[in-house]
Amino acid sequence: MKTLADHLIQYAHYHRDQRNIYTHFVGIPLIVIALFSLLSFEISAGITATHLLLAGSLLFYFYLSLSMGLVMLGFSASCYALALQLVTLDSSAAWLGWSVAVFVVGWVLQFIGHYFEGKKPAFVDDLVGLLIGPLFVMAELLFLLGFAKSLQQQIEQGAGPVH
Repeated sequence: MKTLADHLIQYAHYHRDQRNIYTHFVGIPLIVIALFSLLSFEISAGITATHLLLAGSLLFYFYLSLSMGLVMLGFSASCYALALQLVTLDSSAAWLGWSVAVFVVGWVLQFIGHYFEGKKPAFVDDLVGLLIGPLFVMAELLFLLGFAKSLQQQIEQGAGPVH
């Protein structure tokens, strides 16, 4: 199985333009929030599809890296808390309308970023990119804050610098 760096390097090949990364800082969390809201239907005994998505994705992130798993736990918890705000809207129509709107805005931002990049989104070639996107955004945020320099160097060696 690929390592954390392998996944991030592969994803980074599609994300070297800083403007694309900045659109992902907003677009990817919006998509995650909308998905958590849209998948909030109960499957069995209080378990929702969102809970299954959270559990599966967090297991994957923790498998790749304990420290990034913890970062992704924080990211996921924040997105989940915001999704609950949509889920608890007064009517089903409001919940669905706002959730779909947030989802669409998130994807519009993604495609604007990829217009700047001049490349298609990573998930087009590998569906695992849908799981790596949020991880990439958090890694890039850590890099901007001065953390995970070794990981940043590995990504830049494998995919090139951000421009």
